[in-house]
Amino acid sequence: MTEIGKNSVTLLTVDESGEGQRVDNFLARHLKGVPKSHIYRILRSGEVRVNSRRVQATHRLLPGEVLRIPPVRVAAPAAKIGAAPTGVRFVDAVIYEDEALLVLDKPAGMAVHGGSGISRGVIEQLRLERPKAKFLELAHRLDRETSGVLLVGKKRSALVALHDMMRENRMRKRYLILVKGVWQDQKRRVVLPLKKYDLENGEKRVSVKEGGQHSETVFRLKQQLGEFTLLEAELITGRTHQLRVQLAHLGFPIAGDDKYGDFALNKLLQKRGLKRMFLHSAETTLRHPLTDEPLKLIAPLPRDLARFLESLKHAQAI
Repeated sequence: MTEIGKNSVTLLTVDESGEGQRVDNFLARHLKGVPKSHIYRILRSGEVRVNSRRVQATHRLLPGEVLRIPPVRVAAPAAKIGAAPTGVRFVDAVIYEDEALLVLDKPAGMAVHGGSGISRGVIEQLRLERPKAKFLELAHRLDRETSGVLLVGKKRSALVALHDMMRENRMRKRYLILVKGVWQDQKRRVVLPLKKYDLENGEKRVSVKEGGQHSETVFRLKQQLGEFTLLEAELITGRTHQLRVQLAHLGFPIAGDDKYGDFALNKLLQKRGLKRMFLHSAETTLRHPLTDEPLKLIAPLPRDLARFLESLKHAQAI
């Protein structure tokens, strides 16, 4: 792919990696360090053209189309270091891989992408480790403190198919969660409206509010552990912070949740060995996006969470 020049017009021919992608998202990916507001400005002004014609931000690119990109100021790239800040290299975290799909066991404490003061997330680290890869894009997100199964598309066609599966509820995602409180029901379907809002500092939050987006989860009881309960959650919808907000609203905050949890309890749990939120994406079941082969993708419970569970069981036995 042609490098974007800051002092001259760039003509870029779209290949398979850009097929079907909206032009605004394509530009955001290739113009690293350029604010989204500037990207939309150059689209509105007609400085960006596809096959010499003005296009809307929603225009979806086709292979062979020629994209004209005007001179832009790009922020200086961060130093390229082989390992992520956490010391993780994703060559050691691959659950499944073929020519279309890459599945990782994401560690807790690492955002899926950079931004908001985070210089590098999972996707940026992957691109550093695989400089020859033509296409690597996240199929979905996991919260920074959530560990487990994370899907990455290696082809545009696979990514589009994965998005279709999620939208049509043809993918099953199962999470393991430790909550404060004694959960009684063996199985419980929770349906709540969720609405996003901003704190004064600009940070995003979600609350249960009439008129919000439909959210739906099936919870199953796994184990009672004194004042805590281990739950399995199957996502029916995939809203931002869905499990965290639903459970907090029901009076069962997730252990270690620093946004919606019991903050006094979290401090005590840190002293007892739980240093982060107990939320793990344990299993994803789907049909392969291109071959239709059935896939069951499993990420074992991380050692830190498994150790904390054992300590709770030991306390129960005493």
